[in-house]
Amino acid sequence: MTSVRADAAGQFTIENVLPVNRLGYGTMQLTGKGVWGPPADEDEAVRVLRRAAELGVTLFDTADSYGPLVAEPLLRRALAPYDEGIVIATKAGLTRQGPDQWTPVGRPAYLRQQCEMSLRILGLERIPLLQLHRVDPEVPLEDQVGELKALQDEGKIAHIGLSEVSVEQIEQARAVAPIATVQNLYNLADRSAESVLDYCQRNQIGFIPWFPLATGGLVKPGGPLDAIASRLSATPSQLALAWLLRRSPVMLPIPGTSSIAHLEENVAAAGLELTDDDVAELSAAVS
Repeated sequence: MTSVRADAAGQFTIENVLPVNRLGYGTMQLTGKGVWGPPADEDEAVRVLRRAAELGVTLFDTADSYGPLVAEPLLRRALAPYDEGIVIATKAGLTRQGPDQWTPVGRPAYLRQQCEMSLRILGLERIPLLQLHRVDPEVPLEDQVGELKALQDEGKIAHIGLSEVSVEQIEQARAVAPIATVQNLYNLADRSAESVLDYCQRNQIGFIPWFPLATGGLVKPGGPLDAIASRLSATPSQLALAWLLRRSPVMLPIPGTSSIAHLEENVAAAGLELTDDDVAELSAAVS
């Protein structure tokens, strides 16, 4: 059992008012195959969530579309009533037609409906962070963010986030409402969102990298991090997470797992200190 807690990674304060420990937890892997249906063992999923909270994780990332309607109820079952300091970040704007199938819907009425449902399902009076899961190309971005701003003004959500957006889209959105976080694909193996991350750092916007471990490709036996991990007495997954935490002070990794052992291994990355040479070596190993 790890003695390292998530707070060893330090804190980031969302919009200067909402502190979270920088190493969070993502709930997508608690669902069935293809992010569809319930997990094989719901009781174990609850135990994983509770262990994450015990280890100091305060940022729990989820979405109405995970399952769908699987991850949010598990969070409520595991953690409600929520301890002070727990921040639930959910998402709306993706619909599901089956395993591994995702279609964006950003009509204002739909986003409002999903916010209301998440409030009820999560057992919250206000959602700490509601993220637009994808920009719907059929609906003006201003209308999508505008509806989230209306919900914010009504006190139903505290902070607004975006997911899979460009710098231009962030700026468009910020003309309508304050943007607290951005969640884009980013990890050691895929740094295509580098310009978005740099923009977020300049503007103190939290950056939540999804697939922080490249869905396991970075950390498989014989992978590109094995030799470095052996030298540093760490695991490849810990190195991948520690690299993210070192990359930027606005970085908020949310590794997900359905295993308590893997959870503890991931959280231990919060205490791993990399030198500049280590960071350069890791960056080069998967460049």
